[in-house]
Amino acid sequence: MQLPYSEELNIEYLGRLFDNTSECYKFFWFKAILAKVTAGKYELTYEELVDEMISDAWYMVTEYRLNLGPKDTLENLVDLIKQKFPELKSSEKKSAIIDFLRDTKDKEIIDKKRTLTRNVPYRLQAPFFELLKGDAWNVGENELISLINQESRLLYYFTALNGLSTKIIIQEDWIRYINKNQEIIRGWLEYNMIRYLQRRNPSVPGIADKLYPPQERKLEKVKKYWKLLATIEPIREIYSDLLITEKDISIDHFVPWSYVAHDEMWNLSPTTKSINSAKSNNLPDWDTYFEKLAKLEYQSYQMIWKYETVHKEFEKCAKEHVNNDDIRFRIYREGVDYSEFSGELKSVLLPVYQSAENCGFGRWEYK
Repeated sequence: MQLPYSEELNIEYLGRLFDNTSECYKFFWFKAILAKVTAGKYELTYEELVDEMISDAWYMVTEYRLNLGPKDTLENLVDLIKQKFPELKSSEKKSAIIDFLRDTKDKEIIDKKRTLTRNVPYRLQAPFFELLKGDAWNVGENELISLINQESRLLYYFTALNGLSTKIIIQEDWIRYINKNQEIIRGWLEYNMIRYLQRRNPSVPGIADKLYPPQERKLEKVKKYWKLLATIEPIREIYSDLLITEKDISIDHFVPWSYVAHDEMWNLSPTTKSINSAKSNNLPDWDTYFEKLAKLEYQSYQMIWKYETVHKEFEKCAKEHVNNDDIRFRIYREGVDYSEFSGELKSVLLPVYQSAENCGFGRWEYK
């Protein structure tokens, strides 16, 4: 992916920022700088950039359970914060996470924030350096900053070293370039982050949807479909055996959305709002609930071919929520008996379930 040309700046060096990246820090540090510059802030402390990094990684680690790298300090810090402060939700607003990080007095968290600044502020710009090569890196931070500040045409320069209060100052030509080309630069950054995260999480679907906080899912058509079914035949949700009513219905992802990142009908079933909330981002115990799910989905399948109104409503849903023609044929074609239906559903769902479990999604049972 090409970045826009500039007569004033060496864009080739910018394009090499993420060459041979084995850890995630450079992505998050640059992402934080990009966010601040496009918001009109050009003098930035280490601390506010690190807080931005943590808040950007928060959802990837706590909500989506992504692996950011081997023994990754950023990932470990997010896990530590979640463990020590469980009141911070995985879907917490970014502003609330930033406020927490700014105000916390927890010494362990502050120490780990400092750890994040040991290398990335200096190493990110390595492609730009002409004077700083080889053993020249093996000096203290003060001397390193002095050497870096002698380089020309860098993205940013440093003020005097002062722990997390150390400042970087974005160079004016780069401010203009970033603001002029921010959408392209953001797309280039996302492209490189996706490639990196796919390498680290080879079996995880929907990486591109997991760079940012989860968005509200559009499940109104699916909800309308199940409401219709409930007016024709009794529909019991699979976790408590309660009857589904029009007033209390919520659509559950059997394998959590935060893993699958899609709203395919074969992974959706109706439940109550309170049960869906209790289940959260957990996996229903397979041995307890898969057979119940299969029977409920087969009841739905039978109604599709029994009632014209249901068939029409299903077709409306299928346009958005059945996106694989092979799966549609295997599961939803006419004339499938329960044994075949259950077997096909299992063959689609179980590998996804097992992969989510391998990524750390815990099992859950309704109590």
